[in-house]
Amino acid sequence: MDQDLKRLMKELGEAINQAVAESAPISDVMSRIRDRGHDVFLVLEATIGFNQREGAAEANSPKEFKSSGELEITSQDLKFLRSMRIAVNDEK
Repeated sequence: MDQDLKRLMKELGEAINQAVAESAPISDVMSRIRDRGHDVFLVLEATIGFNQREGAAEANSPKEFKSSGELEITSQDLKFLRSMRIAVNDEK
């Protein structure tokens, strides 16, 4: 991820925080909760996703990976899959 995009994402997070902090309805309700003798705090989680649009620079496009199609499974993987009642290969 380039530095400009990281900066923009940080800016977006700060803008969201500021919007919530300056929201009159949120502030009003939180004040009423405090008036009733409670401490209150607000924690919000935001998921911000983005995709590069078609036609963007080729250098920034996802890389292709080749696979033989074979999957290496460890004994721990098998133990976990069996605990989930998932059969591997020809197991029954």
